Amino acid sequence: MIGRKLILLQNGAVFPKEEVFWETRHLEKLKHATVKNIKKHSYAGLVGTIRFYVRFSSFLKNKYQEVKIKIKNIHSGRAESDSPEKREISKFLRMVSEYKNKIKEIKHKIKEEEKNL
Repeated sequence: MIGRKLILLQNGAVFPKEEVFWETRHLEKLKHATVKNIKKHSYAGLVGTIRFYVRFSSFLKNKYQEVKIKIKNIHSGRAESDSPEKREISKFLRMVSEYKNKIKEIKHKIKEEEKNL
């Protein structure tokens, strides 16, 4: 292609100049429109991100409080069921412990009487 143009130039042919259709005004308008749209969309993205952050942090805070209450209820439920005052002792075990106490008292009285003699 370059070779053909060189031959035509040697023969005296003149090539018409190709004009650039891009004007600087048109490029400036395009630049301003692009910057304006980028600012608008970046603002919308920033607002969306902040809204998501606030909502998500609020959601996590509420769920944390709910889980904390549930754990506290589970822990207090176990403590109530495991406490010795609240648990009912079987009748047989109660009778055995009463007999042991009576035997201890009797032994103690016998020892006191032996000391006094």
